Amino acid sequence: MVRAQFRLLDHLEIDKLYASVGSSMGGMQSLAAGWLHPERVGKIVSISGTARSSPSAVAMRYAQRSVLMADPNWNYGFYYDGLPPHTGMKLARQIATITYRSGPEWDLRFGRQMRPVLEQPPDKPRTPALCPDFLIETYLDHQGEQFCLKYDANSLIYISKAMDLFDLTASSLSANHLQSPSVSSSASTHSLSPSSTPHRTSHSKSHPPPVNPAPHLTDLAEGMQPLAQIPTLVLGVQSDILFTVEQQREMVDALRLAGNEQVSYYELGGVWGHDTFLLDVLNVGGAIRGFLS
Repeated sequence: MVRAQFRLLDHLEIDKLYASVGSSMGGMQSLAAGWLHPERVGKIVSISGTARSSPSAVAMRYAQRSVLMADPNWNYGFYYDGLPPHTGMKLARQIATITYRSGPEWDLRFGRQMRPVLEQPPDKPRTPALCPDFLIETYLDHQGEQFCLKYDANSLIYISKAMDLFDLTASSLSANHLQSPSVSSSASTHSLSPSSTPHRTSHSKSHPPPVNPAPHLTDLAEGMQPLAQIPTLVLGVQSDILFTVEQQREMVDALRLAGNEQVSYYELGGVWGHDTFLLDVLNVGGAIRGFLS
């Protein structure tokens, strides 16, 4: 996907980006842009992104794809001449929506409120039903219904799987025969170890760098060496359950272990979860503005 974006930049005769900025999967693509063409990317901003998808995120997206592909109308992807898999798309979107927000937000927005029932006698108890009764249920139902009318099912499957496969660890890049075209082989295979790599102070007081990096962190640091000279802003959200702050901290640690001394890191509070970058414009925008200026 990012290679295609650079083909467009070539066509537009744009030699270098001032910054590559992205949220969620866009954060992955910003990292990939700097990894593929470090000489063409001036700065990187990764907002609620990750350098590799966690098992929990993979599991959540697998469940979404499973219910979508279980819809008979999906027809192994050959549905364009018939009925689209709206039911599968609706269910997939409902699962996804749960991962985009947070429980504390829904406590504030919906609580255990029930939807109004027409023609319900006020002096009689509410009749139990399997249809959406709670406001949170009607919210998920609405989100799923709107999404299945706007988005292509196969696009969802491919983009979802692409996010699962994204992994900048050196072992993964090597296994997939991927090497940054702008970095020499000696640089991309340089071994990092706790004894040979200086620790750098974190910008976040609540996030000190690890004393003894685990092997998986040094593996990620080796893979991210092409980004060592690019100023990078990493922005995480404490209520995000899809791309957790632990993943943001891991990314920051790996960048610093790789030799990047220009890493800024911020964690935002709030209850909006993964969708914070869409909602908390003041804080997200302020952090980006300060970094880009």
